[in-house]
Amino acid sequence: MTTAALEPRAGRRCHTMLNSLHATHFFSPELAEELAALGVTHPRAVNFAVRAAALGPVGPGTVTATFYNYKYELVARHVPAVWETAAPQDVLAARLRAVDASLRRLLGADTVVSDGMAEAARLALRATEACSRSGRPLYAAHADLPVPEQPHLAYWYAGTLLREHRGDGHLAALLTAGLDGLEAVVTHTATGKGMNPKWVFATRGWNQDDWDAAVRRLQDRGLLDAAGEPTGAGVALRAHVEAETDRLDRAPYEHLGPEAVARLTELAAGFTGAAVAAGAFPADLIGKG
Repeated sequence: MTTAALEPRAGRRCHTMLNSLHATHFFSPELAEELAALGVTHPRAVNFAVRAAALGPVGPGTVTATFYNYKYELVARHVPAVWETAAPQDVLAARLRAVDASLRRLLGADTVVSDGMAEAARLALRATEACSRSGRPLYAAHADLPVPEQPHLAYWYAGTLLREHRGDGHLAALLTAGLDGLEAVVTHTATGKGMNPKWVFATRGWNQDDWDAAVRRLQDRGLLDAAGEPTGAGVALRAHVEAETDRLDRAPYEHLGPEAVARLTELAAGFTGAAVAAGAFPADLIGKG
């Protein structure tokens, strides 16, 4: 294990590139097709099933707690009913088939079997060696799954572990900051880097009244101004949340070391750039709307 110091945001940059490619499967037609073959057709049921399946046939409370920014009533409309249609182990297998197909489509056959992909998989898996299960339920559940044999799937799987490891820590930072699930989304969207409200309403179960109420709460705390823009205090709080998330997620990247983190970031950026260029994400996903 290396003790060399990382540049402060090196781990965050690496995670961003890894997570971006991981997230492409949520928007892929292949995922919808694979889950439809199991009888799961509602887009929200698909999302809840594929991300929660590693936890087993859990109820809506567990999903709401671990996903954090979804409205409980939306989750409860689909969970645990989805497990009566498709068992978690079948969902996990379908998810991996969808990832295989979507990565081949987005990246191309040559990239999937390239030396660069194999190198990225080795580096990302090495980073996961320093992840911790304590207090990280989504990471811990996915860490119990077997590592896929094919390099592009092993790379995606390692990205899943690193995503959920950082995500679980991020929830701890949000709780400490006193931001509930919707307030976390509103403050992130207000920075211009978060999800467009249109997509929040469509995917998270919240509506305009919920959003407006969250804005008022944040305004009362002095975190948003009258126009809904972040105040100095709001900017500082978001910066603190991200810095705390970085702190809680340092171990995997410190374990990997500066040179290997830089190399993994370079490889991941290439894969993600190719996927984005191939239309992996909706054009209006990010922004204030």
